[in-house]
Amino acid sequence: MSQLDYRSLAVLDAVAASGSFDKAALQLGMTQSAVSQRIKALEDAAGRLLVVRGTPSAPTGLGQRLVVHYRHVKLMEAALDIDLGRDISLPQLSLAVDADSLATWFGQALPALLAPPRCQLDVQLADSAHALQLVREGAVFGCVAGSDEGAGEAAAGTTASALGRMGYLCVATPGFAGHWFGDGFLAEAVALAPAVVSERTLLARYLAQQWDITAPFPHHTLPVSAALDGCIASGVAYGLMPALQAGAALAAGSLVDLTPGKRFELGLAWHAWNIDTPFTRALSEHIVATARRCLAQD
Repeated sequence: MSQLDYRSLAVLDAVAASGSFDKAALQLGMTQSAVSQRIKALEDAAGRLLVVRGTPSAPTGLGQRLVVHYRHVKLMEAALDIDLGRDISLPQLSLAVDADSLATWFGQALPALLAPPRCQLDVQLADSAHALQLVREGAVFGCVAGSDEGAGEAAAGTTASALGRMGYLCVATPGFAGHWFGDGFLAEAVALAPAVVSERTLLARYLAQQWDITAPFPHHTLPVSAALDGCIASGVAYGLMPALQAGAALAAGSLVDLTPGKRFELGLAWHAWNIDTPFTRALSEHIVATARRCLAQD
């Protein structure tokens, strides 16, 4: 493509973000036909398909690269406008964060970043594997992801910064513990007692590493941390809970630690694209500093 049409790239970005030509048209104040024409013109100029039409509509590999380029340019333009003292329209900045980080330390990094507002922040809930994929595709600027099993390595064009270790305790209500684990945290009890997880692999790793239990175990799956914690607190399941959350309930006696001395820790890292603007630099610095203040360090 000899020359990029940034008005058409804005349309491509809207289609990629909304997954729909109709929703993109509504967002941009255009007709659906005009959106289709802009995308078709971009595809004609590129000589390749940029959007796979469907439900949802999704950008192709080249289409996603163009979306990433457009979003990066908008961030750089916003930084330049700030330097020149111009009024700016707030660019959208997307991040991907796991449920436990959102429920514990991540929110503490935001006040200094968003007052006054310098972007429209879009935080997406994603486990480590999905979050890393979103960064590598350029769908988000940065993400919090597990640093174990090679996930701490930075993808091309990005940087990775260690954040610390999220500590987890295996907890349940006293009544649940007495009913299912009255004789101790035994493999026979684990095979029968209902657990609750947001992603099965975390509890499975804990059971394998700390107890050498690799057999399947019954479990409910709840993707939202608050719902998972509520399931544990109501006494219908046991599970791993961040120590940052569990402390007050353990002190009050409403929860008990099923496995004292068997704390599980998950290393976390911050992955972000190399876009050096004052705001993106401050965002990464605040997120890293907040995590290192809240999480266990080596």
